[in-house]
Amino acid sequence: MTKGGGCARYTFRLRMSSWACTALLAEWDRCRWIWNECVARSKKAHRDGEKCGPARLDRMLTEARAVTPWLAEGASMPQQQLIRDFGKSRAKALKDIKDRLPQRQRAGMPKHKKKREADPTLNYTRRGFRLKDRRLHLVGGIVLTVVWSRELPAEPSSVRVYRDSIGHWYASFVVRTEVQPLPATGAVIGVDWGVKETATTTSDAHDLSHAEHGRKTQAKLSRYDRMMARRRPAKGQPASKGYRNAKKQHAKACKKVARQRQDTGRKWAKKVVTDHDAIAVEDFRPKFLARTTMARKAADAAIGATKRALIEMGRKHGRDVRLVHPAYTTMDCGRCGARAKHALPLSERTYTCIECGAMSSRDKNSARVMLVRAGLNPVGAEGARPPGALLQEAA
Repeated sequence: MTKGGGCARYTFRLRMSSWACTALLAEWDRCRWIWNECVARSKKAHRDGEKCGPARLDRMLTEARAVTPWLAEGASMPQQQLIRDFGKSRAKALKDIKDRLPQRQRAGMPKHKKKREADPTLNYTRRGFRLKDRRLHLVGGIVLTVVWSRELPAEPSSVRVYRDSIGHWYASFVVRTEVQPLPATGAVIGVDWGVKETATTTSDAHDLSHAEHGRKTQAKLSRYDRMMARRRPAKGQPASKGYRNAKKQHAKACKKVARQRQDTGRKWAKKVVTDHDAIAVEDFRPKFLARTTMARKAADAAIGATKRALIEMGRKHGRDVRLVHPAYTTMDCGRCGARAKHALPLSERTYTCIECGAMSSRDKNSARVMLVRAGLNPVGAEGARPPGALLQEAA
């Protein structure tokens, strides 16, 4: 479940008949054709110096449905929603180009969706679906059986029906939610992210060790990689059944690892949020680690997913979550606020303050600095605040 702006996504597995699966794939074929037409029209408009917004694409869709019976056989709602998604994707890419962001940070322009590579995704607003007898009825007469693992807290406003890389179908409902406050504890905690330990906190009982889910599955993934390498089709040739099976098994193993990481992060976040009223979190962006020698271990730690889980859990239960800028957090002293003259090498795991002489674990000191910069330093611990500290409350 993801939250934002008072809304949450509740995702459920779908069971469907062969007829429903065929109908959904037919709807996706029409939507994929429309997306590719939008890409082509967008490129042509760029060459001719014309505008190509969602309103113009909507008119083109109306004209195409009037002269193309195959297109008109499908529901208009998922096709219109696809045009909205295309417009947002194109607008984001143009904005990044206008802002002159570096190439590696830009959102790419929308590209063609290939038949064997793009997974189906269909969006329906409130008028395009209904829940009746605990089944999902989509416009066009498509009926899907939902595996209700939990109850929806309110009436959903939209639903996304999609298929993942393993071939499983899901329905993701957008639901309006309310804050679920937890009892006050009077405790605060600072969180520092790392690679050796995924999360080091000011409380020893709430440290999150590196679970290494990916390393434990690496032998199986390597085996599937070799199977795909042996069966890889020549350029321009369709993939064989053996290659597709190996690719599916590889995706299945990757999905299991992702779910294990997600489960570990959510359980830890729930424990931290339950036991503390205020949380100071390092606003760490682990993307740069992908270019270092620690890339594999950093990816296996899933710092970004764990950080999102902690922020979302804090918002869900009304806790005070504050994001702290990570600059110089390894150089500042968590007790007196003094800053070291030189950056500490990664091999040095003990922090020693040159001013007050305090000695502690490097990561524990950084977690303490999070509390100081967030203004959550407990009374009696010399409320110092390092210069230039950036405090940003989670919106």
